[in-house]
Amino acid sequence: MSSPRILVIGGGAGGLELATRLGNTLGRKKRAHITLVDRNHTHIWKPLLHEVATGTLDVEIDQLSYRAHAASHGFDFQLGQFTAIDRQQRTVTLAAITSGDGEQLLAERQLSYDYLVLAIGSISNHFNTPGVAEHCIFLDSPAQAHRFQRRLLDAYLKLNSPQHPKEKLNIAIVGGGATGVELAAELYHAAAELNLYGFADLRSERLNIHLVEAGPRLLPALPERIATAAHKELQKLGVDVRVNTRVTAADHQGLQLGDEHLEAELMVWAAGIKAPDFMQQLAGLECNRINQLLVGPTLQSSCDPNIYVIGDCAACPLPDGKWVPPRAQSAHQMASLVADNLLASIKQKPLRHFVYKDHGSLISLSRFGTVGSLMGNLVGGAMMIEGRIARLAYISLYRMHQVALHGWMKMLVISMVARLNRIVRPRLKLH
Repeated sequence: MSSPRILVIGGGAGGLELATRLGNTLGRKKRAHITLVDRNHTHIWKPLLHEVATGTLDVEIDQLSYRAHAASHGFDFQLGQFTAIDRQQRTVTLAAITSGDGEQLLAERQLSYDYLVLAIGSISNHFNTPGVAEHCIFLDSPAQAHRFQRRLLDAYLKLNSPQHPKEKLNIAIVGGGATGVELAAELYHAAAELNLYGFADLRSERLNIHLVEAGPRLLPALPERIATAAHKELQKLGVDVRVNTRVTAADHQGLQLGDEHLEAELMVWAAGIKAPDFMQQLAGLECNRINQLLVGPTLQSSCDPNIYVIGDCAACPLPDGKWVPPRAQSAHQMASLVADNLLASIKQKPLRHFVYKDHGSLISLSRFGTVGSLMGNLVGGAMMIEGRIARLAYISLYRMHQVALHGWMKMLVISMVARLNRIVRPRLKLH
């Protein structure tokens, strides 16, 4: 009997952790053939994209090569854009790959599977607000984060140029979730660091950041105590926090907030997520209003037991009628369960049900502080933490992701190299 073929689409936190674990346990022993598909060559942990956008994290150093990682962990990697599923033939279609000059490098191709795992992630949801897609920047990928960072550096240069006299740089961030809150704080950190690299007159007072949230408070998915603490910290930095404020349109000069026009040279949209739109028409699979695919208790698609769905693109109901939140910890927990269930399927044993465990939430305000709650499911409510302890806990989330990918020893080496780089390299990416 031939080894089962397990195909994982999407190399985000959940997809890459799953492929790594399956490669280590099955691929190396030739008990299954594992293939990971992603449209990018490299992986960066998505919660770090706000640091890439401000230049406080150099993605060239922190990114991971899918192909090199696959070679070290017993699975294959295929570069490509996933476009379709044939559930009868059990194949997926990858779009043709072309060079920057338009030359076709790889033709459209099909990959076969016995088990398919969709870990496609999510994109920003602009709710069809006029002008947003044309004038706002999203932070869904490293490429978009790079685009923001380049435009930010250009804006700083103009601010200090006699040809463009301007007292302040106006930046508008739409969305008071984790991405918007963390980006607002990180921008002040980046401005302070830039003073060391020739931007001598770039005082924080010249940075005018507006954080716009349609709901009644920041961080609506987190406990109110965390939201209140984050709100106060942002106001101390100088952020203009606006709640109960809806964006009705965007243009090249700023945002329309009802009757008010908010001037901004840079606009970031971080207000809500959805799964990619093509999921609505994907092989007859059921999806919800934000394109997430509906799954059962074992994380198998509601329509096909050979298809699993994990991470932000999965609509997984909770006992209280809500949905599993789109967080990195959710993707990690889903990847662990699907790995166990695939092993059980191969051995023809019963599958386990997914039980989401909320280990708390942490929001980084860059070097200005961290707030959050830990072990919410253990203490019957959120245990509020902040300051240095919260900062260490926040950093540990990324370290645990690295442990899942590399193991403890290699993670410690990576951490030491990161510390050395902070000494020998610039604190900011300046190009």
